Amino acid sequence: MYITKQFSIFMVNKPGILAHVLSEFARLKINVVAMTVMDSVEHGVLRVVVDVPAKATEMLSRLNMTYNETDVLCLVLENKSGALADVAEKLAKEHINISYAYCTSGARGGKTTGVLKVADVQKAMRVLDSSQKKNDKGQSLRRPNFSR
Repeated sequence: MYITKQFSIFMVNKPGILAHVLSEFARLKINVVAMTVMDSVEHGVLRVVVDVPAKATEMLSRLNMTYNETDVLCLVLENKSGALADVAEKLAKEHINISYAYCTSGARGGKTTGVLKVADVQKAMRVLDSSQKKNDKGQSLRRPNFSR
């Protein structure tokens, strides 16, 4: 679990713009950790987490791309049913709002990266770190079974 910069890149909604941005990341050897793309009539928004945020900032400035940087919480999750639900429940219990979230698809070793935009990243880290330590001591953190 770590806090990193997420870039929200505002792009004209036309063919080739996303390819251009991703090609520049590749050319500069900036690895995309996770990404999501949203669109509207006028523009698209690429939300992306990369391995070297400083290089991405330089690249986006050089390309004259409009972007915002936001601190997000990145979690390494088991790629299984309920992994993200467990995190969301722990944060909800502590009254930490999740504005949005997205995940990578599964990677080798059965892991995935979850990206969370939360109201208070420091508090979220403390809550999740605390629950992980409890889990390491053998206490169960499984979700309760709810009857429908």
